[in-house]
Amino acid sequence: MTEAASRPTLEAVAARAGVSRATVSRVVNGGEGVREPLVERVRRAVEELGYVPNQAARSLVTKRHDAVAVVIAEPETRVFADPFFARQLRGISKELTAHDNQLVLLLTEGRDDHARVGRYLAGGHVDGALVFSLHLDDPLPGLIQRAGVPTVFGGRPGWSDGARQAPYVDSDNRGGARAAVRHLADLGRTRIAHITGPLDQTSAADRLDGYRDVVGDADPRLVVESDFTPAGGERAMRGLLDRVPGLDAVFAANDLTAAGALRVLRERGRRVPEDVAVIGFDDMLPLAEQTDPPLTTVRQDIEGMGRLMARLLLRRLGPSAPDDDGAGADASTGVVLPTTLIRRASA
Repeated sequence: MTEAASRPTLEAVAARAGVSRATVSRVVNGGEGVREPLVERVRRAVEELGYVPNQAARSLVTKRHDAVAVVIAEPETRVFADPFFARQLRGISKELTAHDNQLVLLLTEGRDDHARVGRYLAGGHVDGALVFSLHLDDPLPGLIQRAGVPTVFGGRPGWSDGARQAPYVDSDNRGGARAAVRHLADLGRTRIAHITGPLDQTSAADRLDGYRDVVGDADPRLVVESDFTPAGGERAMRGLLDRVPGLDAVFAANDLTAAGALRVLRERGRRVPEDVAVIGFDDMLPLAEQTDPPLTTVRQDIEGMGRLMARLLLRRLGPSAPDDDGAGADASTGVVLPTTLIRRASA
């Protein structure tokens, strides 16, 4: 006997429960108008028989695929090397799994991939999309808007078309950066450098603004753009030391960048924090605790951001979505989560 032939059918569930096939269909597909005693009989029959709904048939009834695309606008080499993405995906996956939705991961290596993602989203394969790590010139927001797919973005939108009105989840990047640089200033540091992230991303631009909120018109040689990677942090730190050897503090735009900067400072014989104090951003554990010395950094709830993104999208998709968790999240607007300065030995 084949697997398909042995699989319980709606008719078998109806016979076991003593109800009509239509009643079973309404219960299985989340429909209304069935009395609670009958619902319980159907559910008991489903459990006893091990019935699993046919997803294709169920989609015809519910107009839902119970699948969400997660689009990361970065190449796979970056996604799988940076623990930030793993944390955010873990948060998204936990929330989707809790509500019986599948996660479809889509990555972009270049312009051809953008078109592919746009076609996939427009093809009706998923109910919605979660999109993050966008760059300002990225065509994805426009493609997604044309596809008409409900979407929640990770990070404050910075593009100029109408998609910027879409809901988003972000951290208080500017406020977190201000707290970090103010802490360095309170330590008596007067030549505070900043290694930024890619400035075509709003998170990096906001952290640079937070730095400038505190230092004002600092020596422009103290600011160098990088790329959120350890290798980028090393390159930037070498350049800073060559240009401004008397610098006494560094605010790095993320923990990976800070880790690279720490390695170069150690190579150049600079003591941390005695000679140069260092602060990162993310509180990426265990990395932040295992650097030498352990890293003072700005904590953002990366996994919580992922869960909230998924929660907002599910609330947009229908009445079966999760209830508000008390955070005051609005499915039609942006949500900015707080950050916290975590003090360790580096500053």
